[in-house]
Amino acid sequence: MDDWFHRIVGSRHEHAKNWKQRTGRKVVGYFCAYVPEELICATGALPVRVIGSLRPTELAEAHIPSMYCSFCRDVLAEGLSGAYDYLDGVVMAKSCIHLEHAFECWGLNIPAAFKYYLPMPWVLDSPEARKYYLAELGRFKEKLEDWSGKPITDDALGQSIGMYNRYRQSMHRLYDLRKTDLPLVSGAEVSEIVLASMLSDKEEFMPHLERAIQELPSSPNRPKAGARLMVAGGENYDLELFRVIESLGANVVIDELCMGSRYFWTTIPSPVKGEGKGEGAAQDRLEALADRYLCRPPCPAKATPSPRYEHLLGLVKDFKAQGVLLIQQKFCSPHALDIPDLMRFLKEHGVPSYTFEFDITLAKGQLRTRTEAFLEMLELEPV
Repeated sequence: MDDWFHRIVGSRHEHAKNWKQRTGRKVVGYFCAYVPEELICATGALPVRVIGSLRPTELAEAHIPSMYCSFCRDVLAEGLSGAYDYLDGVVMAKSCIHLEHAFECWGLNIPAAFKYYLPMPWVLDSPEARKYYLAELGRFKEKLEDWSGKPITDDALGQSIGMYNRYRQSMHRLYDLRKTDLPLVSGAEVSEIVLASMLSDKEEFMPHLERAIQELPSSPNRPKAGARLMVAGGENYDLELFRVIESLGANVVIDELCMGSRYFWTTIPSPVKGEGKGEGAAQDRLEALADRYLCRPPCPAKATPSPRYEHLLGLVKDFKAQGVLLIQQKFCSPHALDIPDLMRFLKEHGVPSYTFEFDITLAKGQLRTRTEAFLEMLELEPV
C-alpha cells in the first residue's frame, strides 16, 4: 500500500505544519465529524481532525475529570502539550458532554484566533430540526467569513461540496473491495486510509486514494480466508485494534465508527440545486449541507437509535459480516447506554455480537483473548 497514508498518520502535526508553510493558508482543527468541513474548506483553510497521541493524559486531568472518556482526555492533553500550536482555529459541533467540556477547556487554555461551537439538533428528525440547523449553518458561514476576511462565494462552496462528494464516492469504492468472498484489502489498511483522509488536504489525498483502489486488489499481502467481522462503536484512532483482530485470522470487512464509515457514508445529492451563480445558489448549497449532516448515519449522542440500528444491520448484510465486535471507550456514556439495546436488536436479527471496552492504551492481550472467544462463539470454520 502507498506509504503516504502511513506517513500522514504517523507525522500528522508535521504534515499540517508543512502544508501551512507551503500554501500560506490556515489550518482549522475540528473535534467532531458533525462539523461541516465543506464550509471550512471553502475559505481556503485546511480542516484536520483533532485526535490524541494514545499516551498518558495527566495534563488533561488537571482540567477535566479522570472519569471522562479516554478520547476526550487524550485530545485535551495533546492540545495542552503544545502539539497543536499551528492551529489557526478550532471548531466543535454539538456532541457529548465530555467532548464539549474538553473543547471549552481547550479554548480557555490554548490560544486560537478562531473558536466556534456549532449547535445542532439533538433529535435529528424532529419537525423543526432542519430549519434550526440551517439557520445555525448560516451563522457559522458568516463567522468563517468574518474570520477569514473574505466571503465564501457560491463557486467556492460548490467546488468544496463537489470535492467532498468525489472523496466520499471513492471511499465507497474502497470499502466495496471488502464485499467479495475473499476481501481484497484488510480492515487495518482501510482504517489507516480513512484516518489519513481526516488529517490531510482532500485534493492532495485523492490521487493516493485512487491509486490505492487500483493497486490494493493485486497486493501480495491480501487477506486470507477467515471469519468476517464488523467493528462498531465510537471514536478509535488506534489502528492496532484492527491489526490485532486480523492477526487472529478474522477479517474486519466493515465498520460503523465515528472515525470510519460514519465519517463519509452519506454524500450530498448531486447536482445541488442552484449549482450555478445567482440569487439563492448559496442558500441551496447550505440546504444541501444541512440535509447531509442531519441524515448521515447518526452516533448514539443523537436521539435517533432506530435509523442507526437499521443502517448498521444493512451494512452487516451488504458486507456479509458474521458477527459484530462492539467497541467502547471507557466512560463513554452514550455508547455505554446504547450497547445493551443494540445487542438486543442484533440478537433479534440473528447477528452475534460481543463487546470490548478500552482506555487510552489498547490492552492487546485482553483484546486478543476476547476476540478469540468471540470467534469460537461464532462456531465458524474458515471459508
